[in-house]
Amino acid sequence: MSYPFLGASIPDLVAKLKVEEKISLLGAPNWWNTTAIERLGIPAIRMSDGPNGVRGSSHFVSTPAQCLPCATSLASTFDQDLIHEVGIFLGKEAKAKSSVVLLAPTCNIQRTPLGGRSFESFSEDPHLSGTLAAAYINGLQTEGVSATIKHFVANDQEHERTAVESVMSPRALREIYLYPFMLAQKHARPGAYMTSYGRIDGVHCSENHRLLKGILRDEWKFDGIVMSDWFGTYGVDQPINAGLDLEMPGPPRWRNPLLVLHCLSSQKLLIRTIDERVINLLNFVQKQARRNPEVVYGDGIERTHDSPEGRRFCRKLAADGIVLLKNKDNVLPILPANVKRLAVIGPNARERVISGGGSAALKATYITTPWDGLFGNAPQGLVVDYEVGCYAHKYLPTLENVLVTPAGEPGWLCTFYSHNDNGEILDAIGKFVLRDTRVKLNDFLPVGLTTTWTIKLEGTMIFDRTTPFELGLTVAGRAKLWIDGELTIDNWTKQTPGDFFYGQGTVEEKAIILVTAHRPVNVLVEYTNTAPPDGADEKGEGRLSQPALMRGVRLGGCEKIDPDKAIEAAVALAEKADAVLFVGGLSPEWESEGFDRPTLELPGRQDEVIKRLAIANANIVVCIQSGSAVSMPWLDDIKGLVQAWYLGNEAGNAIADVLYGQVNPSGRLPLTFPVREEDIPAHLNDKSEHGKIHYREDLFVGYKHYQARNVKPLFPFGFGLSYTSFSFSDLTINNVSTHDEAFTVEVTVTVRNEGAVAGSEVVQVYITYPDIGLRTPKLQLKGFSKAHDLAPHASKAVSITLDKYALSFWDAERNIWHAAAGEYVISVGASSEELQQRQSFTLNRSFFWSGL
Repeated sequence: MSYPFLGASIPDLVAKLKVEEKISLLGAPNWWNTTAIERLGIPAIRMSDGPNGVRGSSHFVSTPAQCLPCATSLASTFDQDLIHEVGIFLGKEAKAKSSVVLLAPTCNIQRTPLGGRSFESFSEDPHLSGTLAAAYINGLQTEGVSATIKHFVANDQEHERTAVESVMSPRALREIYLYPFMLAQKHARPGAYMTSYGRIDGVHCSENHRLLKGILRDEWKFDGIVMSDWFGTYGVDQPINAGLDLEMPGPPRWRNPLLVLHCLSSQKLLIRTIDERVINLLNFVQKQARRNPEVVYGDGIERTHDSPEGRRFCRKLAADGIVLLKNKDNVLPILPANVKRLAVIGPNARERVISGGGSAALKATYITTPWDGLFGNAPQGLVVDYEVGCYAHKYLPTLENVLVTPAGEPGWLCTFYSHNDNGEILDAIGKFVLRDTRVKLNDFLPVGLTTTWTIKLEGTMIFDRTTPFELGLTVAGRAKLWIDGELTIDNWTKQTPGDFFYGQGTVEEKAIILVTAHRPVNVLVEYTNTAPPDGADEKGEGRLSQPALMRGVRLGGCEKIDPDKAIEAAVALAEKADAVLFVGGLSPEWESEGFDRPTLELPGRQDEVIKRLAIANANIVVCIQSGSAVSMPWLDDIKGLVQAWYLGNEAGNAIADVLYGQVNPSGRLPLTFPVREEDIPAHLNDKSEHGKIHYREDLFVGYKHYQARNVKPLFPFGFGLSYTSFSFSDLTINNVSTHDEAFTVEVTVTVRNEGAVAGSEVVQVYITYPDIGLRTPKLQLKGFSKAHDLAPHASKAVSITLDKYALSFWDAERNIWHAAAGEYVISVGASSEELQQRQSFTLNRSFFWSGL
């Protein structure tokens, strides 16, 4: 079959387009697709979230997908080749979902571990972030799927994210926050950029001419498309004039014919500017269609890829990102020769914590919990027991695994109903079986639904024990919960604003019921998209209006435990065991798009439980699942500590592989872990005040701050242990080329495995600039490489080439990059605080450069 569009002249097509058609191309018809113009053969192309897996085109009935580790875990590998494979893997996943554009990677800077989306970004360091983003993009685009690097720029916290202005120095903007995007553009050329929600220089990024045209297109020669974040467009003429090609999602709020034609008639917009944006958009669509005609012109069906090879890759990827932070007395690995009975305790042990929340969340093909992995992979002779110890959820856990529909299918039945003119429910117009009790309705409604409508969600739960059971109902809209025909929760008549649905929903309203072993419990949730009658909360304050952007409902629940008795039961189990493993941390309800974390502390009574367990059993190991740092007041009381991040489908197997010694851990921290919140570089400057957030730490983000202020971190950037040890020697600096912009220097160092177990080490190269009177961080990461699978007592020479980027700072006076003449010190080692080798070289002549 031929597709004329693939060979069409884009300027000729633009000349044939009606003005209204041009306007429609600069918006979208729905949440995930570009606009098709059928009369000219212009197809639509589909996009999908997100950074750690390809969800597909529906939140409502998602096609299951592989869930990969979060970006902080990916960055912990310090392995460009492996991250390139991640991109290839996700490219294939995207095409299976009939998508040719992936809304990823996220490479904003982790200014603070309290940022709600820190887990989505790679690192606090711009060089590590940009280098891994480039590897990810190159792998993805090898498969013909366009990357959409995001969020351009400084989307570094969630507080007032759509309004806030990031106030920073020109050097910080260039050397920290734009830098990873710049590296990705130089080394990978992503097909698309997504703009940040906030402002730079008082102007929203989606309408910021200096960013979109001056830097991105003129300096960096970007030739793809620029799209807004979802609902991140704030005007008609300003974004189009500044260079925003595509407003997302659709139907558009701003780019409709009435508004755009009005701007054209008043000459706030010129038709040639519209044509420029349309040409960009059509070039992009044509490029993606040429790369993937079988997808763009295919059946549109979304499919799930789940293969043994894919599972092995995800398991290896997850294990390679795990960071061993403490191993006193070689308590790890857990071997049957030393441990006959292992007590597994903690709120995350049996929970399905595989990803952060928000755009990164998806419906996984399968989930291996830590308990599944530890029990299922236990060495012969090891007995593994379990107690919860405490809960740590923010919202009660979802219930899809215990629900069946009235017909006996897994999940619950969702039925849509239209309303008549009086708001009364009419006949059903659509039925769907959902395998998730998080019901998001923002990107799907059945055809024929009236403006206001109702859904009813029905299912049956059966439990194997008689126990009090707590239920929770959260909503964007309004809803009621009936249990066995009795109204149990009313989140309909009166509501209290909460964090649900990016801050547009309510708090979780709760109730406790008594469930009887093996007796069915009938569940009915009725939801409507209409606002509460008076729009007020129960105090008559904090008025809730009908959510303009999001619609949804969430049902959660779990056994109601006595907190003190749960701790005592955990302590009793620990006393009988040879070793204890506590599995805790955070979850997607604590780390998510839409809000920031309130504290570094572990939620619930986890800190207390760990301290009690450490008294009960000296051989205690703590495994933390989180996307960023947490405080650890019990660190001196424990023997082993593993940072396990959010590891995706294979979380449990990967954790077991490391803890049981099947994998020698080689992950290294991509961010500094602070002792306390007051030590965070952005402390007191991480919230919007009067619409501004001041980046007063300037260049001193992450480890650069800790070194400059002589603040001892809990764990430094780049740190990680192994079941063996390594040494560095014979540092040499070779092939120094000082021809201005063509500058290169080759750094070579020998890495030796000093232990008795094969392992991998990360070589980290930091540079110290000459003192020319400018305040500059003492050490800056400018290169890294991984020495893989060194046998015991084996050595390997590792070479890393540095270029002009390694020497250059942003000269704000000249508005250009500047490499200053003088002596540069190169330090090489295993972390930002463990630098074993140093050498220097001299740059005889300063040089300046711009662009890439």
